[in-house]
Amino acid sequence: MSIALALLLLAVQTPPAPAAPPAKVAASIARVFGPGARADTLRVDTVSVLRVSRADSLLGFAAVGNVLGKDQPITFLVAIDPTERLKDVDILVYREPYGGEVAYEPWRRQFRGKSAGDSLRVGKEIRSISGATISVHAVTLGVRRMLAQLTAWHQSGAIR
Repeated sequence: MSIALALLLLAVQTPPAPAAPPAKVAASIARVFGPGARADTLRVDTVSVLRVSRADSLLGFAAVGNVLGKDQPITFLVAIDPTERLKDVDILVYREPYGGEVAYEPWRRQFRGKSAGDSLRVGKEIRSISGATISVHAVTLGVRRMLAQLTAWHQSGAIR
């Protein structure tokens, strides 16, 4: 069996990750956007995007995604500001026994301020973590994809 076929079968057989607990999403939004941030949900394609505001001021957008770590899904949140710059990444649920360092502030900080035009490559713009190689690559790929989606939706007017 080819590697591509094995990966396709694994993707088909892997059950969808459970949703992030709403309390964790709310805490993440408050941490990233500050106290008093309010989020309402927009549906774009099959994705729920959170539009975050305070009073009459748009603070940005966020979306929750899942990537497959070594064996388990990693649930993360990507938040952008109105200028489509990455505000922060938050690991909401980490299910693997190893590699949880991707949830640590010093590693997540390197994504801040990046845009969809940045390559975000592990070993170049993004540091790897010894013992967390699979998680680093998976989360980085997920962040890159989610950032590109949020940017495209914002530019097209699907989210505003």
